[in-house]
Amino acid sequence: MKIADCIKNLRKENNMTQQQLADKLFTSQDTISLWERGKSYPDSINVIKMSKIFDVSTDYILCADSFDEKTNSFD
Repeated sequence: MKIADCIKNLRKENNMTQQQLADKLFTSQDTISLWERGKSYPDSINVIKMSKIFDVSTDYILCADSFDEKTNSFD
């Protein structure tokens, strides 16, 4: 899974709109949209904030490409 997909899935699993996530991160809905489309990436501060919002590790968000959800480990 790509980082963009990870952010989008976490947001949807938590029944949150892009605007609601943007408000929690003090950013814009456009920024969240760019992240979810893989057009840009969150900085480290926003990754940390999202890990707290969604109660996941920063590794889960950053290493989404190599994280195996079935085994809960990295490839």
